[in-house]
Order: sequence, then C-alpha cells, then structure tokens
Amino acid sequence: MTIRSKFLAHIARTSPFPLKFEVSKAEGCRIFDQEGKSYIDFISGIGVSNLGHANQHILKAIHAQTNEYLHTMVYGEHIQSPQVSLATLLTENLPISLDQVYFHSSGTEAIECALKLAKKYTGKSKIVACKNAYHGSTYGAMSLMSDTSKTAGYGPVMPNVSHIEFNNLYDLNTIDEYTAAVITEVIQAEAGIQTPDPQFLIALQQKCEQNGVLIIFDEIQTGMGRTGSLFAFQYYGITPDILVLGKSLGGGLPLSACIAHHTLMNAIADNPPLSHMTTFGGHPLSCAAGLASMQLILSTRMIEESRDKAAFLIDKIQDHILVKKIRAAHGLWMAIDLNDADLVQKIIPIAQEKGLLIDWFLFNDKSIRIAPPLNIEYPDLEIAARILKDSFDQVCN
Repeated sequence: MTIRSKFLAHIARTSPFPLKFEVSKAEGCRIFDQEGKSYIDFISGIGVSNLGHANQHILKAIHAQTNEYLHTMVYGEHIQSPQVSLATLLTENLPISLDQVYFHSSGTEAIECALKLAKKYTGKSKIVACKNAYHGSTYGAMSLMSDTSKTAGYGPVMPNVSHIEFNNLYDLNTIDEYTAAVITEVIQAEAGIQTPDPQFLIALQQKCEQNGVLIIFDEIQTGMGRTGSLFAFQYYGITPDILVLGKSLGGGLPLSACIAHHTLMNAIADNPPLSHMTTFGGHPLSCAAGLASMQLILSTRMIEESRDKAAFLIDKIQDHILVKKIRAAHGLWMAIDLNDADLVQKIIPIAQEKGLLIDWFLFNDKSIRIAPPLNIEYPDLEIAARILKDSFDQVCN
C-alpha cells in the first residue's frame, strides 16, 4: 500500500473530499510534495505558521527544550520555565486587566475555558455569539455556531445561546441582564474577513457594561501579528474581559490561551478546585516554541512590514476582472471576493497545479483565503500574484 492509500484507509476524515496533498518537507513560505515540487503556502495552516515553516529560531528553542524536559505534570501544578516566561511576555504586551494566562492545547479548548469562566464568574447562563462565526468544534464551542447544518447531527447542543448579526447595532438589544458573556471575533475569519464598524464595538462595550456582561474576544486567528498589529483589538480601543488566543501562538506547535484578570480567572480555581483541567495544555515544548516565536515577532519589524506587503499584493491583483472586492484586515490576511463559489472551487486546484496553495472560508465559499507567513519575501509575493492572475485568466478562457 502507498502512503496515500494508507491515509485513505486509516486516517479519519473531516470531509468526503480531503486535499490529499502529500507533504515531504516544508521550509520558509514553501511546502514540497513527494516529487520535490515546491508550492508557495498562502494558507499557513489556517494561520498557524505565521513565521513560516522550519523557522530556525523556533527550531533552536524546541531542540533546547527537548534536552531539558517534556511533560512532567498536568497543567497548573508544576512550575515550568517555558510556561512562566511565555505568560509573562504575553501579559507584558497586553492591558493590565489581562494579567493571568490559562494555557491549553487548542483554540476550541481555550474557548471552553472562556465560556465556563464567564458563566461561573457571573452566575448567569446566557451566551450571545455572532452569526457566521467559528469558535471550534468541541460541544460548547460548536454550540456557538449559527449554521445549524454544522450542528444538526450532534444535538442537542448547549442551550441559552443567542445569535446577533456582526456589525448590526439593533441586534445588540439581545444582550440583557441574563447574559453572562458576548463572544465575538474582532475580525470575523470564516465569514471571509469581515472587519468591524468601530461604532459597533463601542456600542457593544456600552451595552455589556450596562448589563454586567463580560466581553470575550476570540483572537485565535487574528492574534500574533496576523492583522498588522500584535492583537486585532488594539486597533479599536476596546479591551475584552477575556481574550482567547491559539493557532500561531505556539509557533507551529499546539498551544492556546485564555487570558483574563486574576480576580476573574480565580473563579475556576476554587469552589470546587480542579473544576477546569487540561493534561497537555501549556506543554513545555509548545510554550518554548511559542516564546521563541513571540520574541522574534517583537524584536523585528515583521508586523509593520506585513502591512506594506499586504498593500503590495493587493496592488498586483485588485484590478483583475474576476476580483469583485478585496477585504483586508490591515495585515497579510485577506479575502479575495469573486462572488462565485464555483469559480473559487475551479481556481484553487489550478493555482495548486501552478505552485500556489490557497483556500476558501468555512462560511464564505465565494472568496479566496489569503494568509501567507508574515515573513514572506517580496519575490515570492510577486510569484504568487502572478500565479493568482494566471489562474484567474485560465478560468476566464
């Protein structure tokens, strides 16, 4: 049996149509197949590989940590230097109201922590989420989805979840005194890079303050420089009560975080104790990689330069006849709106054949996802832009 046939036989699928791209190696902004052909990675593992593949600074930190220790005890019991160092660096770069970190392994696990924390701290059970948002696939996170086609087979889902339209001021009336928290992405990812109206976020904050409601910002995809700043909420002057990070936080390894003020976070530490636990959360290897990644981001102009790179890429492709709109999130993260799902599905394999990996969005199949590593160089952006335009031309003919 070939590795492809073993993959199909023994790896559980998430869809009937897996990409089946066979990876041999990855380096920088490129992934190589079994024939040695290279592909520019414009997906970055759905935002995980913000600093590209096989980053030497991160690999050095991983190798150093493997010589010290790996797992020693369930999270929160042993003092482990990589956890402490990363938590310290994170909180040093956040508002003072976000001073305590609970590490997990995946974004959805950190979302579960945020939901539990909000309910226990407030003593209320209602959660308000936005339509067309994706926060994860565990039961609590999945229950936040408005698209019932994604949850119908798993019901009943978590009760007392209400949905509002992102950027709809009238819908904020859904938030009331029975609401524990409102959870929203600062910039909606799987809806196809939908940026917020600043007035919406201001009104959201006011409504929550009036009703004693916590604000949870999901920055699993937007965090760590993806939107041209370290965190997307920094653009809008609204600080959440609870911040959730994931994906690129671990520098390519599994890591996420739920961050809040210590007085809030203490709610899950007692009455009863050990009511929220994780075995592998904050794994020392992941934290070492995450620390190295964050140090590299902060010590360079990578985030600032990503804004210029985004403008360069947009300028190269925005005038094509197929491009209806480009929704950009300040940095190297955007949606190329073609307003045609069939076109998107035709272009993705054509671009791959030409050496460019692109994707679509979970709740927006009419747009192409663009999210290359932040440290991609201009020559590769130039090549990628040419492949995109050539792929667009091919479906036009």
